[in-house]
Amino acid sequence: MTKIIGLEEIQTGSHLQQEISSGGRFVSYQYVISILIMTFRRNSDIYFIRAQESRITRGLIFSLISLLLGWWGIPWGFIYTPMALWTNFSGGKDVTAEVLASFKAQAQP
Repeated sequence: MTKIIGLEEIQTGSHLQQEISSGGRFVSYQYVISILIMTFRRNSDIYFIRAQESRITRGLIFSLISLLLGWWGIPWGFIYTPMALWTNFSGGKDVTAEVLASFKAQAQP
């Protein structure tokens, strides 16, 4: 199960819905780690980003990991690293719809 970071202060479902209506989003970032002929492209945990927070700033650590460790794999490091950087500098992958659908499925008996 994927961990969701940033929901600690959300107390109720209506509070969460209000945050999402205001522009809050569930976001996942990508990072790449390469070891010569092996390259690993992974998704981060899911982060809840409030409307007033920067989605790009939250993903900087994953971009830094990719910049330092992603390029070294041949050939996939040169392919996956720019893709991960593009995703992260675009604000990450918005997975709000999937998370909300999961919440609804869990709430039904």
